[in-house]
Amino acid sequence: MTPKSYIIIGIEVHLSLNKLNSKLFCGCSLPQPDSSPNTHTCEVCLAMPGSKPVTNKKAVEHSVKLALALNSKIQSEIIFSRKQYLYPDLPSGYQRTQYEIPLGVGGFVKLSSGKKINLRRVHLEEDPGALIHPSGLQKSSYVLVDYNRAGIPLCEVVTEPDMSSPEEAREFMNKLIEIVQYLEISDPSKSAVKADINVSIKESNYTRVEIKNVTGFKEIEKALNYEIQRQKQETSEGRKIIQETRGWDTLKGATFSLRTKETEEDYGYIIESDLTPIELKQSWVNEIKQDIPELAQSKVKKFISKHKINKLDAEVIAKEKILAELFEKVAAEINPELAAKWLRRELMRVLHYNKKELHEIELDETHLIDLLGLVENKQITDNVAKKILEKLIEKPFDVKEYIQKQNLGKLSDSDEIEKICLETIKENPQAVKDYKSGEAKALNFIVGQVMRKTQGKADAEVVRRVVEEGV
Repeated sequence: MTPKSYIIIGIEVHLSLNKLNSKLFCGCSLPQPDSSPNTHTCEVCLAMPGSKPVTNKKAVEHSVKLALALNSKIQSEIIFSRKQYLYPDLPSGYQRTQYEIPLGVGGFVKLSSGKKINLRRVHLEEDPGALIHPSGLQKSSYVLVDYNRAGIPLCEVVTEPDMSSPEEAREFMNKLIEIVQYLEISDPSKSAVKADINVSIKESNYTRVEIKNVTGFKEIEKALNYEIQRQKQETSEGRKIIQETRGWDTLKGATFSLRTKETEEDYGYIIESDLTPIELKQSWVNEIKQDIPELAQSKVKKFISKHKINKLDAEVIAKEKILAELFEKVAAEINPELAAKWLRRELMRVLHYNKKELHEIELDETHLIDLLGLVENKQITDNVAKKILEKLIEKPFDVKEYIQKQNLGKLSDSDEIEKICLETIKENPQAVKDYKSGEAKALNFIVGQVMRKTQGKADAEVVRRVVEEGV
């Protein structure tokens, strides 16, 4: 915390390691969003007498990979503890987690400003079951419990209180998820990323308030903005801020009190006697380290230095691993600036319009290299290329063959272009009159009519120049 920090924020992020075949301590398969309640359970995740847990090695590997990517120091041995609290989502009455010896210690995430958000620890734990409140958390007269989620591996990332604004908190979350997606250890579309947020302000002498289980980056920012204003309002009116845990009501956009804040001592941690200590051999850790791909921040630097594209384009493209890898393949054959322009703007435009993600379509680098090669060599216009890209999203095809069959090659006959422009001018006397009266949009209308007649095959700049000369 710097002397000028009047707001202190720390975050505990719970990441579901859902790219696994089974839960953390048993062989139950991971539930899907449409799974029926209590159908992915067994005697271990239901804590039945005599059942014995066994640690999922792949879950440990995924957590080590994340800790390494976050610059954490990996411990040579880890142990699990029992975090004891009586709540219906824990059939055993305790949660298996790491307390005394976490998997990773320290580390950091760097924001775009260059500021480092330091980490306290990275550890592995089991997810509790889900509590369903039919009428909402504050109004339901009864609660349903679904134990499908019980035992799903969670990797918890705990920051130091280094953030000083809701915007920094949201950027931290974005950077963290960016790393997680590059590592391919979790799919946020299958399970929500949840965070517990600790926030305090100078006016309360930095009395810490926790907001529990906030889901989504935007909601985290909203919850922080509300809570900071609430605390400022309370202190300005002479009321004391107490150390407590609060919930977040997404519909009302407000926090509400749940309970007084527990301390670590309240949980009565003891060593989990059913699980033996796990040795993390350096040779194994080194193998995992070798498997970590080049991450987004490194790609941004490479895109700027090697491919000479601007920083903003580099950051947007590197944010998504599939897009970054696609750009590198295309930029090896096509002018990188042209490739960056089309991938960042046009490809994203078409995907958003069709409500699709890049991983959901069959498009690969060969289609884009063929298409952009024709644009680069001025064999087709941008308008034609945009229309072809829209079709490629639906189903891949041979771009060059399609252009030849549809006669979509660029119209380069200057006499033909001039003839079409003059015809169009004669057909639109009112637009000509409006343009001469100072209506600049009227010229765009005439140019658009010409482009429609030529099926977008004429060079728009040439058309504009001819039309301007002819009106």
